Amino acid sequence: MSGRSKRESRGSTRGKRESESRGSSGRVKRERDRERETEAPSSRGSPVRVKREVEPVSAREPPTPVVPPVRVKREREADEDSEPEREVRAKNGRVDSEDRRSRHCPYLDTINRSVLDFDFEKLCSISLSHINAYACLVCGKYFQGRGLKSHAYIHSVQFSHHVFLNLHTLKFYCLPDNYEIIDSSLEDITYVLKPTFTKQQIANLDKQAKLSRAYDGTTYLPGIVGLNNIKANDYANAVLQALSNVPPLRNYFLEEDNYKNIKRPPGDIMFLLVQRFGELMRKLWNPRNFKAHVSPHEMLQAVVLCSKKTFQITKQGDGVDFMSWFLNALHSALGGTKKKKKTIVTDVFQGSMRIFTKKLPHPDLPAEEKEQLLHNDEYQETMVESTFMYLTLDLPTAPLYKDEKEQLIIPQVPLFNILAKFNGITEKEYKTYKENFLKRFQLTKLPPYLIFCIKRFTKNNFFVEKNPTIVNFPITGQANGMNYKTSR
Repeated sequence: MSGRSKRESRGSTRGKRESESRGSSGRVKRERDRERETEAPSSRGSPVRVKREVEPVSAREPPTPVVPPVRVKREREADEDSEPEREVRAKNGRVDSEDRRSRHCPYLDTINRSVLDFDFEKLCSISLSHINAYACLVCGKYFQGRGLKSHAYIHSVQFSHHVFLNLHTLKFYCLPDNYEIIDSSLEDITYVLKPTFTKQQIANLDKQAKLSRAYDGTTYLPGIVGLNNIKANDYANAVLQALSNVPPLRNYFLEEDNYKNIKRPPGDIMFLLVQRFGELMRKLWNPRNFKAHVSPHEMLQAVVLCSKKTFQITKQGDGVDFMSWFLNALHSALGGTKKKKKTIVTDVFQGSMRIFTKKLPHPDLPAEEKEQLLHNDEYQETMVESTFMYLTLDLPTAPLYKDEKEQLIIPQVPLFNILAKFNGITEKEYKTYKENFLKRFQLTKLPPYLIFCIKRFTKNNFFVEKNPTIVNFPITGQANGMNYKTSR
């Protein structure tokens, strides 16, 4: 009896420990252990076996918890009941919680439109990736992704910035809750990111010229908008801004449907030039801009890539060289060829001329030998038909000495005087390192828009010299005194 009382006391102590650790499941286990203790002396009289049963709890394996089957059944029943409730809500036409959040996002007042700038390259500010880029509408920075470990998600949690815009799908999202925001008040942001023009709006651009007011309060005239100088890209800005005010070229690029279906060979990057120029054109003519200036960052990056770093943002370049390359590259990217296939570029800027060339004898030869050479076929005048995108005009040589008042007077010349180069009569000598040629030019067809490039800079072995001669342009009235044999 004394041994049985000891076992009962130990069993009760063990039952208390199990009840503290396992709760309701321990009660069932403790009752089973008591039944085993009462059955042990009657069925198994061996004291050794009784001693093994009285071993401390720490020496044995912990018992597995027993889960009541009733609770599992109740949980399953609750889950099964919740599904029909959702279906009933959908059938009754009720809006669920996610739709209510999409329509009534509480964070729309945190959007700061004054810091939004979509003119720069669409890549994450941390991973520098173009894939799945989002713009934070609170601080204006770009981040990648929308998942739990994405940069946009971490930014939203860390800085409590909740409203994001997908830069490719133009959809708004609230993070970290990760639901789409549907609100008509955000349309002005998507229009700044991707402006669109209808045919009626394009036709009325020159008829209804009126000032627009930006978000910061400044007024501007669409199309007459400043381009930011990032570092040393002013030479390219001048050309891009001039081309954006040529109506046929502008109207073509304002409507993206004109060129988005042009097929290019696989791996061809030149079409990027067309896309970026179209985007820049639409931003320059956007009447609903947030600011009165545009940054040509993406356009210039496409120029650097397509020109293989011939023209860069960080180094000064020649505006005439850039314009010549850009017009020809744009024509080629649109699917044009040198002779047969035309594009909007050649329709607007391309003209034709005749070039008469005559080789001259070497000046150090005797006069008799010169006369004999002039009768050879090599020294006879030849004529070539050629096309052009722009005309280069030469200025008269600037005076080297001061006048009687000890001042350097800046000379002036009318535009018609320097245009005489293309009248088919005026000849000009061109020298190479071993031969001299005499050339004259005659225009045969003028384009709808004629580009003049006045050559002011000359290079020598020591420095670059600028000719300061002023060219007088006619502003009103018709030009007289020009005798050109041209045909349209």
